[in-house]
Amino acid sequence: MRVGGVREPFRRPRTWKIDRGIGTRDVWREGAGRVVELIRRRGALVVVSAPSGAGKSTLCNEVRSVVPDLYYSVSYTTRAPRPGEVNGTDFHFVTEAEFIAMRDRGGFAEWAAVHGHLYGTPARALEGALGRGLDVLLDIDTHGARQLRQRYPEAVSVFIMAPSMAELEARLRERKSDAPGEIQRRLSRAREEIAAWRQYDYLIINRDVKEAADQLATIIQAERWRTSRLTLEFPDMEAPK
Repeated sequence: MRVGGVREPFRRPRTWKIDRGIGTRDVWREGAGRVVELIRRRGALVVVSAPSGAGKSTLCNEVRSVVPDLYYSVSYTTRAPRPGEVNGTDFHFVTEAEFIAMRDRGGFAEWAAVHGHLYGTPARALEGALGRGLDVLLDIDTHGARQLRQRYPEAVSVFIMAPSMAELEARLRERKSDAPGEIQRRLSRAREEIAAWRQYDYLIINRDVKEAADQLATIIQAERWRTSRLTLEFPDMEAPK
C-alpha cells in the first residue's frame, strides 16, 4: 500500500488465540499480553420435573456425566435416605426442625411438601452458581417448579413422562422402596402432576434412558447459547449490545 507516494511497510495483523473456558467463558489472548473476554454469560437454570417413577433422577445423573460444567443443585429434604443415597450428594438430609429453621431464615429459593416430606432448594448456592455463569440443573416437583418460574422467569423447564401409567406403576413397584399404599398415593399424585405438562417448555418421554438423556443434554447445550444470556466483546470490532 502507498501513502503519499511512499510504500507503507506491511503490518501483519495481530494474531489472537482463543482459549475456551470452563463452558462459560471464551477469551482472546494476544501472545502474553492483553486478555479480552469474548463472551460473558449468566448461567441457565434448567428445572426438571416428573411424576415419581418417571426416571428424572436417573436422567439428571446421566446428563451430569456427559454435559461438562453443569452445576447440580442438591436439595434439602426431611425424608430418610433410600438405599445407596449419600448425604450431601443426592440430598442434604435434615430434620424437620432444621428444615423449618432454614425456611424461616429465607434459605430456600423454593420449598414444598411432597408425599409427606419437605423438600427445598438452597437459595444462596443457586444464585451463586448462576452469577458465576454456571448452568444449574434442578430436579424438583411441579409445585416447586411453579415457584421457581415465578422467581426466575428465564428458567428453562423440562417435564419427564413415562410412556404410560402402567409403565410408571411397574417402575414404582420395581424400586421396592415403597409400601403398596404409598405406591397408590404416588400414582394418584402422578395424574395431577402430568396434567401440568403444558406449563413446561419441553417434554421428554422416557422410553429409553440413553435416548431421553441425550434429549435432555441437547436442550441444555442449546440453551447455553441463547442470545438473551450473552454479552459479546470482540478484540477488533464493537459488538452490538
